[in-house]
Amino acid sequence: MTAPTLVENWLRALVVRDTSPATRDAYARDVWRFLRALGDPQTLTADDLSAITQVQMRGWMADLRREGLSKASTARALSSVKSFYHHAAETAGVRADVVRAARGPRFPKPLPRPLSIEDADDVLGMTGLDSQHEWVALRDTAILTLLYGCGLRRAEALSLTGADLPLGDSLRIIGKRRKERIVPVLPAAREAVAAYVAACPHDLTRGPLFVGVRGGALNPRQLSGAMQTIRAALDLPDSATPHALRHSFATHLLSAGGDLRTIQTLLGHASLSSTERYTEVDEARLLDAYQQAHPKVL
Repeated sequence: MTAPTLVENWLRALVVRDTSPATRDAYARDVWRFLRALGDPQTLTADDLSAITQVQMRGWMADLRREGLSKASTARALSSVKSFYHHAAETAGVRADVVRAARGPRFPKPLPRPLSIEDADDVLGMTGLDSQHEWVALRDTAILTLLYGCGLRRAEALSLTGADLPLGDSLRIIGKRRKERIVPVLPAAREAVAAYVAACPHDLTRGPLFVGVRGGALNPRQLSGAMQTIRAALDLPDSATPHALRHSFATHLLSAGGDLRTIQTLLGHASLSSTERYTEVDEARLLDAYQQAHPKVL
């Protein structure tokens, strides 16, 4: 079997796994770039892929760094190639031991940058600044309240449909990798969504819950634009994005004594290590407050 055929089969498998088109395109670019480093991709076979050596793997990664790719981009490229090889090994018997053993560049993951409780509250009170329709302002308030009050990802909030109405005490969310979780819904979130639904001029019983002005599914960029307007009005940093409200949910819950395992479940993290990053954020905020109060001690 040729390398191009293996790539096509792998990309079709990614579609079945519900991988986003943007992610598939990025993975494909990474893998084709890798194959070109081995030779002519059109003539490479499964045997050629099986014969790759550690020297070739290291050389390819060194070339990426020399071309100016960041550590994060290099790590993503390696992840793409590993995914491709994993599929090729399962479907065509390609030997993948060398690729699987390859280690990507190490780099510290940036800590989440949450808003303060006061800033998060201000954000929820400032939606709809440039909106010509009151129901649009209520829509944005409802979405941002779900992000902050329930810890949802933006895509998770926008994936809600009319079938989820009316919101109850809990909400069933399908997150990354189709992983299901149940999150509690605070009264403030229920009330915000109910206010939007009552004011929205479009039929929300079928299709997406959050719609644009013409009634179609809301484009995520519109929410980012609304947040950008709020950010400018409140003089907040560029890190104050819709996703920062999810970070704020986790950090504020942890500060109030929330259990890490519980927060992990609420966020839908596959690994506790992802949730533990909020502990570092909380410690950093505590240290900063201490230094502000006692500038001569440290």
